[in-house]
Amino acid sequence: MSLSTKFIPPGSTIGIIGGGQLGRMMALAAKEAGYRICVLDPSHDCPAAQVADHHIKRGYHHQEGLSQLKELCDVITYEFENIDADALDWLEEHAYLPQGANMIRVTQNRIEEKRRIAEAGVPLVPYSVIHSVEEIYGNINGVSYPVVLKTATGGYDGKGQLVIRQWDDIKNSEDLLHFGPCVLENWIDFEKEISVIITRGTDGETTLFPIGENIHKDHILHQTIVPARTSEQVKDKAISYAKRIATELELVGTLAVEMFVTSSGEVFVNELAPRPHNSGHYTIEACVVSQFHQHIRAICGWPLGSTELLSPAIMTNILGEHMEGVLHHIPTSPSWSIHFYGKDQVRKGRKMGHMTLLTEDLAAELKRIDDTGIWTMQKVMEG
Repeated sequence: MSLSTKFIPPGSTIGIIGGGQLGRMMALAAKEAGYRICVLDPSHDCPAAQVADHHIKRGYHHQEGLSQLKELCDVITYEFENIDADALDWLEEHAYLPQGANMIRVTQNRIEEKRRIAEAGVPLVPYSVIHSVEEIYGNINGVSYPVVLKTATGGYDGKGQLVIRQWDDIKNSEDLLHFGPCVLENWIDFEKEISVIITRGTDGETTLFPIGENIHKDHILHQTIVPARTSEQVKDKAISYAKRIATELELVGTLAVEMFVTSSGEVFVNELAPRPHNSGHYTIEACVVSQFHQHIRAICGWPLGSTELLSPAIMTNILGEHMEGVLHHIPTSPSWSIHFYGKDQVRKGRKMGHMTLLTEDLAAELKRIDDTGIWTMQKVMEG
């Protein structure tokens, strides 16, 4: 895909494939700049459709829905990567899709994604491509337990993964391999996880947001702390790797690069997300321009805005089991910036919203958040 600058003026219509919370926040940012929004999503009253001008209730690969999107929209983007790449090929040919279909084709398949990251000269967690249980037995000799088997497609938030802790666990891998080829990753004894949110315009202009430190619970992102509590050398490596990947993949729009950091300061790329990311939500309050505004600027041909950090920040996800506690604390927590996503059903483990707190004392505020009891591990387990 060749880069070409095309300015989409306010008043135009932006099409968003996918109606989840990322599409909702993307749409709200676009609305501030005067754009109209059309959402393609089969769900009734999905989060993004609640703030859109048009809602096409069709599947993401439904030809009639794609044709309607093409007719209504001046530019089209997407809010998640599990979209049929062939459908995007058709859109790229018949409509303005500045991100192209190739980025989706790469990032929705772990095997292809890892191959392209390696071609960019960026360190990866060591891995093998696995097609059968027998191949696991053949590859696991000489590797320290545990190892992680991941489906090549479709996994997120810990789904589509199996941790193999001993030889007898290998037999449990058949269920994952039933869905197709997998990757078998060595276990990295990492000190922390970080992510880099990078945005690239249609003219190649590139910006990066401050690096976030990510804390997960039960494979779901719990908190992002910014700036990440790590060395400048680690941050320099992370920025360099994100830039190399963005160049290799001819990025347009926003990309999240998730990484592991070891105690010795090594940095390994874990995975990519070709759109605004949960770990970048802090940018709404804490940066001059948010990741959502920046993404809209990139796909619409605007110059990219400043990513300067205005204040250190803590972003904490609100899952279904946290809703009651958060609602109870809102009247006495004026420093909490609360975002609810408008989802119709509250379920344990479902992302219902997030809270961002700006502070100059990260340690003290992290303790205060824990002291509420809303997000403690015990509370999560009981939820």
